[in-house]
Amino acid sequence: MFKKILIANRGEIALRIIRTCREMGIRTVAIYSTADKDSLHVRFADEAVCIGPPASAESYLNIPKIMAAAEITNADGIHPGYGFLAENADFAEVCQQYDIKFIGPTPDQIRKMGDKVTAKETMIKAGVPVVPGSDGLVKDVKHGKKISADIGYPVIIKATAGGGGKGMRIVWKDEEFETQWDSARKEAKASFGNDGIYIEKFVEEPRHIEFQIAGDQDGNVCHLSERECSIQRRHQKLLEESPSPFMTDELRQKMGDASILAGKAINYEGVGTVEFLVDKYRNFYFMEMNTRIQVEHPVTEEVIDHDLIKEQIKIAAGIPITGENYIPTLHAIECRINAEDPYNNFRPSPGKITSFHSSKGHGVRVDTHVYAGYLIPPYYDSMIAKLICRAQTREECITKMERALDEFIIEGVKTTIPFHKKLMQDEKFRSGDFHTGFLNDFDLGEPEPDK
Repeated sequence: MFKKILIANRGEIALRIIRTCREMGIRTVAIYSTADKDSLHVRFADEAVCIGPPASAESYLNIPKIMAAAEITNADGIHPGYGFLAENADFAEVCQQYDIKFIGPTPDQIRKMGDKVTAKETMIKAGVPVVPGSDGLVKDVKHGKKISADIGYPVIIKATAGGGGKGMRIVWKDEEFETQWDSARKEAKASFGNDGIYIEKFVEEPRHIEFQIAGDQDGNVCHLSERECSIQRRHQKLLEESPSPFMTDELRQKMGDASILAGKAINYEGVGTVEFLVDKYRNFYFMEMNTRIQVEHPVTEEVIDHDLIKEQIKIAAGIPITGENYIPTLHAIECRINAEDPYNNFRPSPGKITSFHSSKGHGVRVDTHVYAGYLIPPYYDSMIAKLICRAQTREECITKMERALDEFIIEGVKTTIPFHKKLMQDEKFRSGDFHTGFLNDFDLGEPEPDK
């Protein structure tokens, strides 16, 4: 087992990893930029090393500085969390060269699933259903138009190195293709330094359902059931739950089997997520695989009573998994609390938190790194907390979440709490009748008056 783990991340996920390490008797090293010197992950780690100024490129994305911090503190493992370098194969390779264990999959596994075109080809060979589309990258506009005509509009243009909705455009007819093609390539180049593009059939009104999997160093792979992630804005998830209200026993069996096939196709080591689009007829298609822990992992933890960070660390230490597939026995919902103004097009709202009171009670969990007096920096992702509720049924879980949202008080900055309150009251959401485009027509109403 590891003696000391450096967490190559910040905020709530860094604090989340520190807590599990402490319970496992493993010492921790936090890294931080000057903007994060007052963050709780810095305070609660056993050691902390400042690695640079606020800009991510000079701190959390700076591999030489991170490796220097690992060397001077004698860390024998590095946990990347999510985001930043979590799916960077080069970083995982550097860790190997320094003989420091990267707590996640191998560089080769990351590369196979990180490039979406390669991942799709791998899944086709493994027998996992995929969305109809181009065979590899599309070389030019003429080639793209022919593919689109063959599979039929609407289509979606995607950046091969994409993520978070960047480099992604929906094309409804041939006349729009060239404009959307140029726009997607420019955004992909600016965001990822790679303007490679592929095309897929656009599945209308789909559900976004993902399966959590775990694989060990002996080739065993199991799934830990599904999460429903269809409540999203501009391809960014705002709420996740498990089990999916759209799921049936038959569909779970098929999707679970496909997820295990995906993991075994690359001999996957670690915990990861296989993401699918599911149409209204319950046909499902592989979308991508995230070779890291997910933001929404607490949803799964709550319904199967299992610490996924602990599982990651044990797998990285060579401890085999049980190989048992898990089925949810409870219901859990996670609301992402972002420092954003939902009444102003979700504009980021950095600044000082003047008052902070988190929700409590049976079946209520809050994962956060902030507190009253904390200054939210403008340099990073706007998520400041995750509110997770667990109950016997979905209806009870929604009721509990309503109560918990009412108790969650954050003053000094705007947050997405009012949005989530409105969502819990929406009849279509409560009935489970929604898809990935649900928020396009969602009426947030007027802001609540100040109390």
